[in-house]
Amino acid sequence: MLPMTDVLVVGAGPTGLLAAGDLAAADVSCTVLERRKGESNLSRAAGVHARTLEELDARGLADELVESGLPVDKLVVFGRARLDLSGLPTRFPYMLAVPQYRTEALLESRARRLDAQIVPGAEVVGLRQDADGVDLDVRTREGEARTYRARYVVAADGVHSRVRQLLGLSFPGRSAVRSVMLCDVRLADPPPDLLMADAVEDGLAFVLPFGDGWYRVIVWDRRNPLPDTAPVELGEIRDVTRRVLGTDFGMHDPRWISRFSSDERQVPHYRAGRVFLAGDAAHVHSPAGGLGMNTGLQDAANLGWKLAAVIRNGAPASLLDTYDAERRPAGRKALRTSGMLLRAALARPRTPGAVRRAALRMAPRIPPLAGRMARSLSGIGLAYPAPRGSHPLTGRRAPDLPLAGPGRPTLYQALRTRRLVLVTPPDVWLPVSLIAAWRDRVDVAAAGGRTRRLVLVRPDGYVAWAADCADPGVPTDELRAALAAWCGPPLAAVPL
Repeated sequence: MLPMTDVLVVGAGPTGLLAAGDLAAADVSCTVLERRKGESNLSRAAGVHARTLEELDARGLADELVESGLPVDKLVVFGRARLDLSGLPTRFPYMLAVPQYRTEALLESRARRLDAQIVPGAEVVGLRQDADGVDLDVRTREGEARTYRARYVVAADGVHSRVRQLLGLSFPGRSAVRSVMLCDVRLADPPPDLLMADAVEDGLAFVLPFGDGWYRVIVWDRRNPLPDTAPVELGEIRDVTRRVLGTDFGMHDPRWISRFSSDERQVPHYRAGRVFLAGDAAHVHSPAGGLGMNTGLQDAANLGWKLAAVIRNGAPASLLDTYDAERRPAGRKALRTSGMLLRAALARPRTPGAVRRAALRMAPRIPPLAGRMARSLSGIGLAYPAPRGSHPLTGRRAPDLPLAGPGRPTLYQALRTRRLVLVTPPDVWLPVSLIAAWRDRVDVAAAGGRTRRLVLVRPDGYVAWAADCADPGVPTDELRAALAAWCGPPLAAVPL
């Protein structure tokens, strides 16, 4: 008999680690298989958007990450265009500039603390699945062969996902940009603006501070497209930065320097039987907009609690189908947004792309368009499809509402139990038997302000169900149906 675990997560990057931590927090046994043998290297992702910070806040992690990074509430793009994030309706009205390895370290510490097992140097080389589970053949760092078995697998093993290849899944798309150079450097004369990005006909440049004296610089040179294996000299990055931004800011002492290429690709389906794809294994796009890691983390936030609900609480297996239905359109939107920004930046004069670039330059100066851009990039504006006839709030992000009562001042603090939260009007009475039937899966909290709505909020901070409370009371039958659909069957011992 093969050793059995509830879920195998392949890949210990940010996406896999968040999924593992969420599963372990729900008492779901979880093992993470990571091909790398050592610590994470300095890596590409450098920004955490507002919606991702809200997801981390629902796990009690956001404040610690914010302390280690630099909040950036104004993005200077396409020359003089400034996109202001400070008006976003969130506790985190900014993009947090922070190296990916810090985000990874925070998520790994949480996963280990919650007893997720992380196995380094474990390369997946084979996959088989049946009606009851999935077998993964693994080659260890000592060269030994071992097979792991789980009820489900989460493939978060990156753009070159071995799991995706073993499943035989296509990864359609196209090349977005080749030979992008990036480095983390010191600057003798740092820019006055927190974030700067611009492009000229033959190149682009991006400069972002980390708040600790280091800066991330990304450049692309249309005139010199070299293969990814070509060495990178700091002088080459300086030259492109000067051409695009007018100065190289006195960059010196790089601690990391690299060259890479980006594609725009997405798998046709995020689920293949008992295997789920997340992060770069499911979608990949250019670094424009800083959406890559954020989209992957939100994949994990969507999937982890659903797996736990099915495995631990007996929620209907159809709940797992909503992962693809919700996250694949979100991934497609990220590809479109990133692609639009990239093609506008790289557009030659007198082309359709140049027109789009001119429009993007103007948009931040028009308040309705600026707000829409800010909500789109930050993830705050993302909503999931809702069934026909649902309440207008269904599928939308729940804001961090103030709650009544001691110890739970806000909704996202209440979500740290990793349960669903039923937010009620402050003066509405709910039948004791109704709440007791799901007491192990749902917390009830009264709203701190004036509201006449019942709102059932998922652990990922999206509205599962909502209803307006007309006098004299609560739509009990509708609420019971929603609880059963999202949480599983009620406790048999509790009379309804």
